[in-house]
Amino acid sequence: MVEEAREAEEWDEAGLQAVRVAVHAQDGVALLAALRRGPEREVLQLAGDGVAGAAARGVPGAGDTAASFVGALEERGFRGDEELADRLRAAMGHAAIPFLRPLAVDLEMLAMVLEGDPAESGGRLDLTTGECWPEFTDEFGPETAELDDPERWLNVPNLGSRPAYRDMELFIDGLDDAALADRLRIAIAGRGAFRRFKDVLARDERAWRRYHRFTDERQRGRARAWLAEEGYCPRLPVQRL
Repeated sequence: MVEEAREAEEWDEAGLQAVRVAVHAQDGVALLAALRRGPEREVLQLAGDGVAGAAARGVPGAGDTAASFVGALEERGFRGDEELADRLRAAMGHAAIPFLRPLAVDLEMLAMVLEGDPAESGGRLDLTTGECWPEFTDEFGPETAELDDPERWLNVPNLGSRPAYRDMELFIDGLDDAALADRLRIAIAGRGAFRRFKDVLARDERAWRRYHRFTDERQRGRARAWLAEEGYCPRLPVQRL
């Protein structure tokens, strides 16, 4: 039992994949089981919509998990956490459903369009399908002539590099390893900060994995917040028991 508890202190890729699969499959029972494989606080944005869907359908244990998520989101306070907490409260019946239009959009893909390479990021969001199309693509689907139709397309801006730089700063501030934190602070000073940061961090596999979980959460949250500002929210899964 001690060994199992130790393993649950950190996510491995298999555990994260189990969460992703359960959310995609709209399987609340499997999702709650997968969430025991690592710290909930590190996958709030990744799993939050799935937990909300499970709570709304009354999956046993989902209400308690949703309440735990809300508490963790309120404590953390990243961009997009308030919006997700509102969805979870509504799913538990503790608040009115936010007045946002649901859209079947993949937050990870939206984040890539918002925050990818500055030379390539930005693009359009198809409001009929939820698909995200980078600006540099020449394949916007069969109705390319309708690209200027505001009823179908929502322009997605390029947020620039500042949010990603702030992610590095916050990650460094949260490190317990003072020596690694000092090396990373030196690395992010001046031009070439992102490359140097990754070069230093890559020498510590555990910290590298933790950084990617951290940035994934931050990026998903920023995508959720941007979507809410435009009047939309990710569509809640329909629970299938």
